Amino acid sequence: MKKTVLATVTVFVLFACKDKPKATTDSASESAVAMKNTTKYPSELIPQMDEWKILLGDGTHKEDLVNYAKDDFFYVEHENETDWVVFKTPNSGITSRTSSNTRTELGQKKHWIPETGGKLNATLKVQHVSTSGDARVAASYSVVVGQIHSDEGHENEPIKIFYKKFPGHTKGSVFWNYEINTKGDNSKRWDYSTAVWGYDMSVVGPTATSYPEEPEDGIALGEEFSYEINVYEGIMYLTFSSEGHKTIKFTKNLLKSNFTKKSDIPQQIKTLYASIGRDGIERENAYAGEIQYFKLGAYNQTNGKSPEDNLVWSTGADVYDGDIAKQYANGSYAEVWFKEATLGSGSAPEAQ
Repeated sequence: MKKTVLATVTVFVLFACKDKPKATTDSASESAVAMKNTTKYPSELIPQMDEWKILLGDGTHKEDLVNYAKDDFFYVEHENETDWVVFKTPNSGITSRTSSNTRTELGQKKHWIPETGGKLNATLKVQHVSTSGDARVAASYSVVVGQIHSDEGHENEPIKIFYKKFPGHTKGSVFWNYEINTKGDNSKRWDYSTAVWGYDMSVVGPTATSYPEEPEDGIALGEEFSYEINVYEGIMYLTFSSEGHKTIKFTKNLLKSNFTKKSDIPQQIKTLYASIGRDGIERENAYAGEIQYFKLGAYNQTNGKSPEDNLVWSTGADVYDGDIAKQYANGSYAEVWFKEATLGSGSAPEAQ
């Protein structure tokens, strides 16, 4: 009888021990489910995410973006009752075959030509641009937040929308560039830059470490603004708006060039590109009939290439041998938050 009692006690203890981990596992499982249920994906904020693909700053390509996110590059952040889609990319990482600049950027899957057109609307704020670079270089301290890209020919860009802020300044500049669809050799290509708020791209520092005056009408980091790129029957209509700033509109013909002769080259280009000898002209019909698509996100324009080779695009920034964690820790990155982004068909502009 004594042995039987001992056996019974032993069995009870074993069963008691067996039940304990099960309760812990159930609790952890319920916690994981709760966390999963509260996680938001970028596709919940940008409802047309199935119309986009993405390239991240670490070289990751992803075609299916529904319920997709990746820490440190593409995710949702909640701030002041608002959810934002975050695009973050280092100064140096793995990028596309057509660029040496890194990006965490959406690319539209559907392609179109200027004659049929398309429309992109976005509301965003830039949270960070690289704090290192060479102030003499036009691309330093800047990020492209939206563009149209060609998918044939020279694969140039009819528009790139930039945000740029010099170190130590509170306000930065928003401007857009038109890249000529070069006639002949594309090595002579250039971008003509137009200011929206603040400066255009050609305003640079007199030395590598000194800066121009801060723009009075600029946009600060964390300040919200919106843009619309509307291509309708070959004409590109642009609208930029931000609370507390004047709404600015532009029109650009994508079917007929303004730069077909050497005498058409603007003084801005002659000055800015003199050091690298770019003085090409554009084909007469510009981007007519050429396949295009929209891009949106953080296309970092600050890189580690030597300014002595190119004082327009080689910014000489700190890249820490491509170590992304070190770049993020030391300000060598771009970060852009989007609240809204929609794609649509081009439409006739409202009467002005």
